[in-house]
Amino acid sequence: MSSITLSPGLVYYPDYLDRPAQERLLQSLREITKAAPLFTPRMPRTGKPFSVRMTGCGRLGWVSDKAGYRYQPTHPETGAPWPAMPDQVLRAWESLGAYPYPPDACLVNFYEPAARMGMHQDKDEEAFDAPVVSLSLGDTALFRYGGLERTDPTRSVRLRSGDAIVFGGPARLIYHGVDRLMPGSSDLLPQGGRLNLTLRKVTTPL
Repeated sequence: MSSITLSPGLVYYPDYLDRPAQERLLQSLREITKAAPLFTPRMPRTGKPFSVRMTGCGRLGWVSDKAGYRYQPTHPETGAPWPAMPDQVLRAWESLGAYPYPPDACLVNFYEPAARMGMHQDKDEEAFDAPVVSLSLGDTALFRYGGLERTDPTRSVRLRSGDAIVFGGPARLIYHGVDRLMPGSSDLLPQGGRLNLTLRKVTTPL
């Protein structure tokens, strides 16, 4: 398994999932979205909708609305518990995360061709000693990353279908985002777009 260290704690794994593995994961996500449909999160205070739709699986899911950012055990629209994480996802956490406890949440973001994600930190969790493990499916994304301050210099890497990236240790709270997609760069998703899975340990292990 080849890897490239982009900065201390930020490790890129090109072609982590081969095409058959991507197709298996996509099928699992189709089943997950039947039980937990994609929804549109909204910004706190303003209520402005995100440009991505999302869902999740695992013990907890992340939501955002006028009440703020938070993790909760139920889907915000159906009120049902989140579906279980696929074994394939748990294996990715074990092989890439190097963390002794299982993840609590797997966020699934669906980017349509014009969607993006502004620069932000993943800081709604308690367990900052655990990494964030990210898997990409579908169209290539221009992923931007910086440092611990919003004003730090940034660099970019293209995340293709099947790629993984892990940020932990000194990179756990870096600013990062998605500037744009490259439509038509993958034929994995029939409708185009990109699916991004991020695995997180939310609560501090007892």
